[in-house]
Amino acid sequence: MTDPVCLRVIVADPDVAVRTELTAWLRSQGDDAQATSRVSELRDALRGEVCDVVVVDTELTSGSAEAIVTRVRRSQPETDVVLLARRGTVSDAVDAVKAGATDFLVKPVDVGLLSRSLARTRERVTLSRALASARQELATQLLGPVMIGRAANMRRLRERTERCARSDATVAVVGESGTGKEIVARMLHAGSPRADGPFVALNCAAFPETLLEAELFGHERGAFTGAHKRRRGRFQAASGGTLFLDEVAEMSLSAQAKLLRVLQEGVVQPVGSDDEVQVDVRVISATHRSLKDRVEAGAFREDLLYRLKVLELRVPPLRDRLSDLPLLVEHFLARLSGGRPVPTLTSQAWAALMRYSYPGNVRELEHALQHAMVLCDGHLIGMDHLPESIVGEGPPEGFADEGDVTFPSLATAHKAWEHDYLVHALHLTEGKRARAADLLGISRKSLWEKLKVHGLADHLRTPAGPKDTER
Repeated sequence: MTDPVCLRVIVADPDVAVRTELTAWLRSQGDDAQATSRVSELRDALRGEVCDVVVVDTELTSGSAEAIVTRVRRSQPETDVVLLARRGTVSDAVDAVKAGATDFLVKPVDVGLLSRSLARTRERVTLSRALASARQELATQLLGPVMIGRAANMRRLRERTERCARSDATVAVVGESGTGKEIVARMLHAGSPRADGPFVALNCAAFPETLLEAELFGHERGAFTGAHKRRRGRFQAASGGTLFLDEVAEMSLSAQAKLLRVLQEGVVQPVGSDDEVQVDVRVISATHRSLKDRVEAGAFREDLLYRLKVLELRVPPLRDRLSDLPLLVEHFLARLSGGRPVPTLTSQAWAALMRYSYPGNVRELEHALQHAMVLCDGHLIGMDHLPESIVGEGPPEGFADEGDVTFPSLATAHKAWEHDYLVHALHLTEGKRARAADLLGISRKSLWEKLKVHGLADHLRTPAGPKDTER
């Protein structure tokens, strides 16, 4: 769990009372605040250290809101801008956001509203630093599979995968379709003493029963119709390395019996041959089904189940680690861009992605982003570019379309997204505060403050009692 990041803030306001009050309040929140009273001072400050957010009065210059934002972004493109004004209308707020401002506040400044605005910057900075760290980590891994995710359940999976990799025991990787079970299998191989040997994968559901055994164990010439030459099977191809059997629950009982013999004795008998071939293979299996249920239904051998399941790794579905969604989106967009500039998402598109349940998991997310990349202009991904299954019946409540780009209406995009995000996290953890904070990757104090802001404190009333000791 991480504490909120410290922001570097510049308060640019000609009113000395406002400057003093805001900088004092910001410093009390733990932020690094600097005050300026003139355009020249603001320009000099922006030429110095990187600034996270500028809080600037529109009266500081005679220019428009767009001119102020442009002036700031020219020096520091990633800096957020919060505009202050003595008076303002809904139209002024919309114009400010269209100009690129993060928020528009009317004086006297409500520090509660300013705090919510800065919370968006905090999350952007936190995400930016996390992505930079992730890129640095990935840069050190020139080759090999990568498990993308920093949610607590993914950290546990990564740690357990690293421990299991050192063993030569069979591993059953369990998880819904699209969660990335083959990535886990490849990490097991890459971290094992067999890493220099071959990694061979076979989807057991991709072959009819008559051909699966030949694929696994090999065949002699003329063993069956179409067998024009002798061919070694996947076990022989993987000897000295790892064989990954995906969708192993779809294997026929006949093939299961032969697989059990290979696991017990370390030999294979090619189809149509009387000879046995010695193999040295570590087997990793995967399935989205319950093998225990398949055993009870008489469709899977119980003795084979125990042979395959010496160790077990469960891959969580995407809906149980939504805090990883920004990192996954960044990863897939960067990969799909192929070295070209990575497009950004409108706030409305982000809200749609955050609200979706992803029955197809990470694979569905990747395909959705590929779909969007094909349809967008390469710079901005909006609602029109996402699959209909994600967009649903219409735009999320609290958003309004403005031409090609979507902007938050009075209820900002971030507020709508964060409210639903918190509700979903509490639902997944049955209202338990400690587990929800762990899932979200924030401290319990930060979670409590967010719940109060969104009026969700009642979600903390759980059977475990007010202390929320059960995890």
